[in-house]
Amino acid sequence: MAYRLFEGKDHASIYQKYRFTPPAGLKDIIIQYLDKKKGQPHELAVDLGCGTGQNSRLLAPHFKEVVGLDISECQVEEARTVPGYSNITYRKGTAEELPFSDGSVDLLTAASAAHWFDQSRFLAEATRVLKPRGCMALLGFSDSNTKPNYQNCGDRLKNIYEEVKQALKPYMSNPVAVAEGKLDPLYSAIPFPDKERIDCFRAKSLISVRHLVGFMQSWSMFQAYTLKDPKGAEELLSNTEKRFLQEMGVTSPDTEVELELDYYCILACKPH
Repeated sequence: MAYRLFEGKDHASIYQKYRFTPPAGLKDIIIQYLDKKKGQPHELAVDLGCGTGQNSRLLAPHFKEVVGLDISECQVEEARTVPGYSNITYRKGTAEELPFSDGSVDLLTAASAAHWFDQSRFLAEATRVLKPRGCMALLGFSDSNTKPNYQNCGDRLKNIYEEVKQALKPYMSNPVAVAEGKLDPLYSAIPFPDKERIDCFRAKSLISVRHLVGFMQSWSMFQAYTLKDPKGAEELLSNTEKRFLQEMGVTSPDTEVELELDYYCILACKPH
């Protein structure tokens, strides 16, 4: 991996608190795809770039074993603190050197992570470790159409959200731009003839203003800005929260807004 932006303890803690779990409806589509292409039993799922384990935990009920792999020991440590998932193991590791034997994995997933991988090395490893008819599911969200809604001030809240993104644009790395493009180059490079994509899976959730601002704090471009100007970054967050509350006409950052996000997913099945 050429990019290592999520490794510190502070960032891992922010990730655990504020990153969204992918929508259950999209997870259902992935499991149905695996059912259709490979069939039961579903023994091993590997969640790459698992971060603090949101996607790994979503998969747990559907597999005998789930392994979450992340380059950051701090992220993996945060993931391990979540109780109640006896069939998940979290390990430090990379998508380019998978610690699994040939033809042993039923499902490889990556949620908001595949844009950081070395494309050719990852695809070679995916091809090696997947079982015949094993599947890949690479998902994420495109932030170009994110909408926070609250009563009648949704457009004004979206403007504030977009202004923050604009302010952070100089700190955006190339892989983030690839994620915004829904992993097009990676999709083209997948060597399996049996592949498809879901370009827009709209998901709505209720989150507090505090959580929405925390989500912005978890962005890699915000973290890059923090390294350069810690005081400026802190002020940007605090002003953004104030502006949201002001537009909404409320005082508590625990007030909830409805957030609409566009997810996408690449699905691919290894040939026999």
